[in-house]
Amino acid sequence: MSKIKVLIVDDSAFMRKLIQDFLTEDPRMTVVGSARNGEDAIKKVIELEPDVVTLDVEMPILNGIEALKRIMSEKPTPVVMLSSTTKQGAENTILAIQYGATDFITKPSGAISLDLHKVKEELVEKVVSASKANIKQLVKLNSQEKNTVKKRMDYSKIEPSKKNQFNALSGKKLVCIGTSTGGPRALQQVITKLPKTIDAPVLVVQHMPAGFTKSLAVRLDSLSEVHVKEAEEGDIIQKGTVYIAPGGLHLKLKWVGANLAIQLDQSPPRNGHRPAVDVMFESCSELSAYAKISVIMTGMGSDGTKGLIKLKELGNVVAIAESEETSIVFGMPKAAIATKLVDEVKNVDNIAETIMKYV
Repeated sequence: MSKIKVLIVDDSAFMRKLIQDFLTEDPRMTVVGSARNGEDAIKKVIELEPDVVTLDVEMPILNGIEALKRIMSEKPTPVVMLSSTTKQGAENTILAIQYGATDFITKPSGAISLDLHKVKEELVEKVVSASKANIKQLVKLNSQEKNTVKKRMDYSKIEPSKKNQFNALSGKKLVCIGTSTGGPRALQQVITKLPKTIDAPVLVVQHMPAGFTKSLAVRLDSLSEVHVKEAEEGDIIQKGTVYIAPGGLHLKLKWVGANLAIQLDQSPPRNGHRPAVDVMFESCSELSAYAKISVIMTGMGSDGTKGLIKLKELGNVVAIAESEETSIVFGMPKAAIATKLVDEVKNVDNIAETIMKYV
């Protein structure tokens, strides 16, 4: 099997050496070159044709964001960003994902992280995952974002589906969405198309570390009709609001009198994830008073599949999965579809419309 060819871009020689050592220890990959600024990176991407680029956000001459934009327009290649955990770093990372980065790693202690070994395993797995990314879809999303003015959907003409007894249910509904690699852009495609009059609260688990989900929520809120916020302990869930699970905390629901409220906890990660989609889905499955629309979108692995089984066992649920065609990584949707419990498989641009068909 041919090895994954990686180009390392970082202005610190120490960091370049550290990253190279970590990656070359893995038999699946080989480092074909390195670059110390964005200008150098663009030349080497064209010359060396790597399968994946690791790209530092903060660099002289041409920073990581500007270099990423050029790479995605001149020689589209899967990119894993390395960023700091500062507020500015988080905002830049969310921006980088919008410009086409496949994923990101946070440096544990700033630009030169002597303790980078803490994220060694994560770095290796994210590079492997990026090598499998649907680069055509990343390029397509980029061109769509440049060339289209966001169109508001007219949901008044949508016919409810007849295929599911779900529609016979009057009463309360809940939308729960799970996603991972490629998720921020998929969420933008879906959430910005939901009307503020949506007759349900929306819960989201996006695999991300602490500090980044807030920036994601702020960005999506600025682009959407619905209100988007990072979920907080005790929030009473409201229709027309999207609650994004904070990085590092599982999102569950609990009754507070007659109201449903957000409960956040630090119970152990599930399959390496906290927040985990499975945990949110399982918590939602216990709410017999609500009908649920569950959505599983792009991401590595199978998080959400066990939770989907639980949802279907215990309640009235419609399950939607993102199609292989538009998934950046077709892991989570594929695992969900394999259960034969998914009712609709849709391209990402049609998911909001499908949600509204059931709401």
